[in-house]
Formats: sequence, C-alpha cells, structure tokens
Amino acid sequence: MADKATGCAAELPHYTWEEVQKRSTREERWLVINRKVYDITRFCYKHPGGSRVISHYAGQDATDPFTAFHIDKELVQKHMKCLLIGELAPGEPCMEPSKNAALVEDFRALRSTVEQMGLLKPNKLFFFAVLVHILLIDVLAWLNLYYFGPSLIPFLITALLLGTVQAQAGWLQHDFGHLSVFSKSKWNHLVHKFVIGHLKGAPASWWNHLHFQHHAKPNCFRKDPDINMHPLFFALGKKLSVELGVKKKKYMPYNHQHKYFFLIGPPALIPLYFQWYIFYFAVQRRQWMDLAWMISFYVRFGMTYIPLLGIGGTISIFILVRFLESNWFVWVTQMNHIPMHINYDENKEWMSTQLQATCNVDQSFFNDWFSGHLNFQIEHHLFPTMPRHNYSKVAPLVLSLCKKYGIDYQSKPLFTAFADIVHSLKESGELWLDAYLHK
Repeated sequence: MADKATGCAAELPHYTWEEVQKRSTREERWLVINRKVYDITRFCYKHPGGSRVISHYAGQDATDPFTAFHIDKELVQKHMKCLLIGELAPGEPCMEPSKNAALVEDFRALRSTVEQMGLLKPNKLFFFAVLVHILLIDVLAWLNLYYFGPSLIPFLITALLLGTVQAQAGWLQHDFGHLSVFSKSKWNHLVHKFVIGHLKGAPASWWNHLHFQHHAKPNCFRKDPDINMHPLFFALGKKLSVELGVKKKKYMPYNHQHKYFFLIGPPALIPLYFQWYIFYFAVQRRQWMDLAWMISFYVRFGMTYIPLLGIGGTISIFILVRFLESNWFVWVTQMNHIPMHINYDENKEWMSTQLQATCNVDQSFFNDWFSGHLNFQIEHHLFPTMPRHNYSKVAPLVLSLCKKYGIDYQSKPLFTAFADIVHSLKESGELWLDAYLHK
C-alpha cells in the first residue's frame, strides 16, 4: 500500500508469532512466508491446490512448502499481494521459535545448491521415453489377444501387461501432477489430465486434492488423507494406536490388522473404493472436463477389447487389471510411509517433517522402474517438483545434511520395505490391544 500524502510505501503492521499462531481456526487463518504475514481466510477456498493444503499451514511458517510446491514463484507472489496484511516484528525469528533455525537455514542453502546444479530442470526425452514404453506395452497387450485369442493364458498375460500399463501410467501422471516435466504449469496440468484421465480413467482434480495434502503434512493425522484409514480400518502409529486403546475405541480387531491388511488393503483399495469414488468426486465437485477425460478411457477400453472378449470378458479383464494395479500401487506407496512416524501435526521443520514420515528403498534399475523412482521417496518429498531422474544425484547431499543434524535417513531393500508394512501394523495393533485392556 502507499501513503497518499508522501507517495511512499506505508509501513506494514508488525505481528508476533503468538498472534499468528492464534489465527489457525476456521474463522480466521493466517500464515507466514518469508517473514510476510498473509490472511488466507477467504482465499483458501479459491486456492488452485485446494483449500485444505494451504489451510494445513494456518498459524505456521509456510516458506519451505511454498518454495517446494510452486515452480513460478514470481507469478504466484503477484497474486498474493492482496492477501498481505503485515510482517513479523523485527525481534521475531524467521520461523517459529520451536524450530531449529540452523537446520532450516542449511536446508534452504541445500535448496539453492540444487537449483544452481540444475537438478530441478527436466530431461523431457526421459519422460517421452516413459510415455512411449507405456504405449508400447498397451499395444502389446492388445496384440497378444488379437494373435493368440481369448484363451486363459493369453487372457492372463494381457491382464498382466495392462496392469503394468496402469501402474506405470500412475507413476507418469504423478510426474505431471507435481509439475516436474514442463517449465509452465499449464502444460503440466494439460498433459496430467491426458495421462491420468485418458490412460487411467481417473480425475486429475481428485489426485491434486488428495496428494498435495499428503506432501504438505505427511503422516499427520487429520491432515494427510493417505492415513484416513485410521481409525476406521487400521490403528496406525504408536501414539495414535495407544490413544485409541486408552479411549476404549474398537472399530476393528486391530490386533489382527496385519492379517486382514492382505484382504482389505492391496487387493481392494482400487477395485472396491477408488473405482466408484472417483466418479462421485468428479460429479459432486462438477469437474466436467475431468469426467470427459475419464469417459474417454472407458470408451477406448471397451472399443478395444469388446470385439475380442465380448462384454463379459471385457468386464472380467478390467476387474482383474484393477486388482493387479491395486496390489502394485498399495505396496509401493505404503512401503515408504506406514512403517514411519505417524502422529498429529507437530509443526516441525520442513526437512524433519518429511524425514520422520518417509523412508527410501535401495536403488536398482528394477526398483527405479517398478516404483517410478518413488524408491527415492525422501528426495521426492523434500523437492516435490524435482524430475525423478535427478533424485539419485541429490540423495548424497540430503544424506550428508541428515548426518550433520542426526536425522534418521532410512534406505532398505524392496522386500524388507514390504515386510515392514506388515510388521508396523502388527506392532501398532499390539500397542492398541495392550492399552485397550490395561489402561
């Protein structure tokens, strides 16, 4: 704002962290970015990333997540001017007093180093090759049935190939959703709609709504939708499980959750939940463009396979493909998070928040391909817009900073990571049972 009499910029009001932290309710929401205080009470409902992801930082310093999520910061900052209401008082630290200022500054220095090394710049040929290999597998799946007929073995082989297409397209849409491929957000969004909509039959808006909340506050109960299965189906995390037990809550026999996980987890998530919910989401939120992209997938799938398998056979192979995709998706996405720290939002430093909720799986050509490079989940969470082919390059720098501050940096073999999901569910189930019976 400007002083009309002098023509000079008027001094912004000063606020303390105590005043900012009080504005974290539904009635009033403030946050801080680079010492500037912004009122997002009304804007959060217009936020392109969704109201929840930005509201999760109400009353907190959002400098690092703001930097991590936006690729065109100058453009975004122009739209933020109308939200600016003040700045932190001169005597106030740049982040909450409870945070480790040295760690925050060192991570921001690492971010600058990453930018100078060009590790946020994508190799578009890499992503083109990923897309081509998906399309080739898709064609091969059809050719297999066309040449060998709809007998059992060709049917199963085609289902396996199509399951691979769905899994790999899932990793590719993830790249575009994170704005990792093009320098302009609009191109990432456009191709994202094509990949997740036409190649997978899901709405981009649904993915954005859920996934960015997960990145903003991973493993934070009531903020990360990826752990919304607690407490209805599973008791997750040591502290939350004990809390359930102390309160004598028993929605499921949690002490057996490591067993029934194999029934309602990997095989059921996509076929029995996501498959209907994505249509509900698109219609309920009036995402008509997303719905059109989704319908194009089902039309193409039907036109491709009904002539070869008939309606019944096409429905059967579709269900089998979703079953295979669901198993692949759940094991890969949960191996990095479920065994890690799960609790309410503790408002720690960006680096600490991501590392306590995330682990890696050892690098190999297969692991990179099988997980879409999400075996480097730590690096991906710290730098969500970084193209995945650069994760291995930044990993040594991240590990070095972790060692400096005594932060646990976990990397494990693939099948150990799978087993840790089951082990962690068993442990939290036992903690729940003990608290339920004795406290």
